[in-house]
Amino acid sequence: MPGTREAAIARATTLFDSGTFRATLQELVAIPSTSQEEAHRPDLDRYLDGALRAWLERLGFAVTVHQNPRPALGPILTATRHEGDGLPTVITYGHGDTVRGLEEQWSEGLSPWTITERDGKWYGRGVVDNKGQHALNLAALEAVLAERGGKLGFNLKLVIETAEERGSGGLREFVAANTDLLAADALIGSDGPRVDPEVPTIKCGTRGTFHFDLVVNLRPGGVHSGHWGGLTRDPAIILAHALGAIMDRNGKILVRDWLPKGGLPPAVKTALAGCPLGGAGEAATIDEGWGEPGLTPAEKIYGWNSFIVLAMVAGKPDGPVNAVAPNARAHCQIRYTVDTDPATFAPSLRKHLDAAGFPEVAIENAAVRMPASRTDPVNPWVGFAADSIARTLNRRPQVVPNASGGLPGDVFVDHLGVPLLWIPHSYNGCKQHGPDEHAIPAILREGIAMMAGLWWDLGEGNAPRLT
Repeated sequence: MPGTREAAIARATTLFDSGTFRATLQELVAIPSTSQEEAHRPDLDRYLDGALRAWLERLGFAVTVHQNPRPALGPILTATRHEGDGLPTVITYGHGDTVRGLEEQWSEGLSPWTITERDGKWYGRGVVDNKGQHALNLAALEAVLAERGGKLGFNLKLVIETAEERGSGGLREFVAANTDLLAADALIGSDGPRVDPEVPTIKCGTRGTFHFDLVVNLRPGGVHSGHWGGLTRDPAIILAHALGAIMDRNGKILVRDWLPKGGLPPAVKTALAGCPLGGAGEAATIDEGWGEPGLTPAEKIYGWNSFIVLAMVAGKPDGPVNAVAPNARAHCQIRYTVDTDPATFAPSLRKHLDAAGFPEVAIENAAVRMPASRTDPVNPWVGFAADSIARTLNRRPQVVPNASGGLPGDVFVDHLGVPLLWIPHSYNGCKQHGPDEHAIPAILREGIAMMAGLWWDLGEGNAPRLT
């Protein structure tokens, strides 16, 4: 008897309910594959060439692990399943590296490299960013292959990198050099959070990240605070006022040239109409009145730009002395959408600071770390995936123009010309990048079901094709 969609989804949820998926994820989490610590460089190889290779080859993929074009960074895995020249081809993406474990900062009884269940959550480094998400998609694929007797009905390519937490260094060069190998009709990947824990989500791109330092450097060294305080300029005070000239007390960006011309684009506003936003848990709060006036919370992070001071220092905070510091520095970030040009950010800021009376505040190390990307939310691939998810879960997903965070989708758009569909299996309060990173099993269970349904539907012959 030929398999059925319902049976494929049932196989996937059984993998989850039986503990099989959790056991697989535990094996992946146990590998401390942090790309931010050189001592763990061998673990990046172990994750790709050991754990993932064996699983993917069992699923019928041809697997290759490539050296990163930037030798100091971690390797890149590609895997392909080719079933026919006339079939649609999907590329999927994930990253096997994590941020630092931060072992000493986790709550008592929790460890970054072991999955621990507590209060209905799975704790462990990478359970959502990103091991749990790409592993879940592969487990769903495994269920579909089993139900279809070893066939998918479409071609699938996979890219797993190990330098995403270092800005995806080398990925652009790798994709540019391997366009034939990676050519596809669409990218379907999973990373980041849903708009709300209860709301399945499709994100059609990501905001970009632009970084720079603001520096006030006044003298070769510190001077006695008693003899000079009140007489000589304090770089920390000047820097604080310069930051106040960039953003007001309530989080409104005052460098208006940084923002989309004409305000929120109508297409973005339409896409975000009624979009919920929630589920931060203990991680943070949505503070009413913070940010751009007149925008909803969803519009602020999915359709607008934000300015953040990531770090700031003057003197030596862990060992202060009675001196007026010689300098002060703040490392800043702009999260931006495709509706603004990052090439204008530094010149606009220079003009703004000069006009506000801060010529001594220097702008250093200004650069894009990760470019913004966006696929039109009305793209046929988005509609296809949304219909599939709705059929599986009996409710439609929320489609947003782009995620609030950053991912290297621009690399695949620029070199492969594919539409982007990010289907996340996490939520805003998951504490990724910090201690106590965790996943909500109910979200993962929904994720494995809807991905099994989507993989099944891709093999039914109705998927859109590139024209």
